[in-house]
Amino acid sequence: MKIAILLGAVRAGRQSSKVGQYVANTLGQKDVDVEVIDLARSNLPIFGTAEPDDEGTKWTIDGVGNQLDEADAIIFVTPEYHGSFSGVLKNALDYYWKEFQRKPIGVVAVSAGRMAGINASTQLQHVILSLGGYPLPLKLLVSEVHHAFDETGKLADPNVERHTEKFIQEFLWFSKAISLVKKENLPV
Repeated sequence: MKIAILLGAVRAGRQSSKVGQYVANTLGQKDVDVEVIDLARSNLPIFGTAEPDDEGTKWTIDGVGNQLDEADAIIFVTPEYHGSFSGVLKNALDYYWKEFQRKPIGVVAVSAGRMAGINASTQLQHVILSLGGYPLPLKLLVSEVHHAFDETGKLADPNVERHTEKFIQEFLWFSKAISLVKKENLPV
């Protein structure tokens, strides 16, 4: 199984990417192929502003799209900004839709406060439904993310470890169940 993890933050000092990388590393120990797509490195232009004939822009858009399309399942990782998910993630979602259809999609949300990105994660699950994807009901929510890792980048919060294990267990079960149904090739 191939899982793409879409990191949805670009600002300097971002914390959500640490959680996303931790999820990727933990998944990598579960005999699955993991690909991290970092929007901070993708240079996706603002949707609707790109020149369609610009070869570099087309290559960037197609490259991210191909990575998402090749994945059997996807995990979105986002910080919560002003009660919602990040603008850069929304921009990426505006570019793609067929890449998400009929795919299991998990949501990881982080916040500096105690609410753990609950608003961002719930809104993102609604968007996943609009994209034709299947949102995993269980979310991985990390509150006070700035305390989750020590200064060396090592996980410092045992609750994050415990919740990540539960999230991954549910995500893999959910993804395998959908994969089995897809193999049946049932008519729509």
